[in-house]
Amino acid sequence: MGFFEKIKNGLKKTRDSVISRVEGVLHSFTKIDEDFFEELEESLILCDIGVQTSGRICDRLRARIKETGAKDPEQIKGMMKEIILELLGAPEPLLIGTKPSVILMIGVNGVGKTTTIGKLAAQLKSQGKRVLIGAADTFRAAAIDQLEIWAERAGVELVKHGEGADPAAVVYDAVSAGKARGCDVVLCDTAGRLHNKKNLMNELAKISRVIDREAESCDKEVLLVLDATTGQNGVNQAREFKEAAGLTGIVLTKLDGTAKGGIVIAIKDDLGLPVKYIGVGEQLDDLQPFDPAAFVDALFDF
Repeated sequence: MGFFEKIKNGLKKTRDSVISRVEGVLHSFTKIDEDFFEELEESLILCDIGVQTSGRICDRLRARIKETGAKDPEQIKGMMKEIILELLGAPEPLLIGTKPSVILMIGVNGVGKTTTIGKLAAQLKSQGKRVLIGAADTFRAAAIDQLEIWAERAGVELVKHGEGADPAAVVYDAVSAGKARGCDVVLCDTAGRLHNKKNLMNELAKISRVIDREAESCDKEVLLVLDATTGQNGVNQAREFKEAAGLTGIVLTKLDGTAKGGIVIAIKDDLGLPVKYIGVGEQLDDLQPFDPAAFVDALFDF
């Protein structure tokens, strides 16, 4: 199955939700007036695109319809497609140009963080990169065990301590080992819990200080793994973590299992955070680098 078909199939539920609502609005109004825009905005909000972003889409659409005099539903849908692509912007691939580069993965339990780390490690390895995983989620013994299985499956190295160890110490050892062994990417897991915000900030800040000190001139990504099925709650979660952890991007998992894929647009527009990867299935290659143009094409492809 080709890249576009994977994205298209993975977005089926979102496409059916978003476009069916938009189509319903476009074909139920005989004239383009404020009632039309109110109805359209409400339909976009219901698709988890968010209040602010839905308002922005409608404002831009209003201006273009006024400028062009467009009335044809297909033409208006085409304008919406252009506007959404403008909001998403250009693709923003991983910044991993140094040797080593460090990727810090964060997110709450249950979002697919461990699986995502394993898939990403396998993909980077298949690209010829030497990858090392740091098992710094020492809060759960199961997290270390799962990562060990993924590391073996992907054929990459693993640095671990015991359950309850200092996560920053694990990251220190992982970065040090990555440098000593000539690794291209050091991929670090962190504890999957949104506990007391002050503790969260302190723990992530400590880990960041270790990375900044031990890999001072290295490229660093801080990626938040979000479950797409949570919709707007995921956007709120991203807002919390952005404040605490200095995020550089989002990995959005389980996009194939939800009609709430509109949060991709809200994350970029509301929070200014790029979606770097999307998960559209269970297979290894179902973790895909996010391509805004392919996403929008698949969203509007009927």
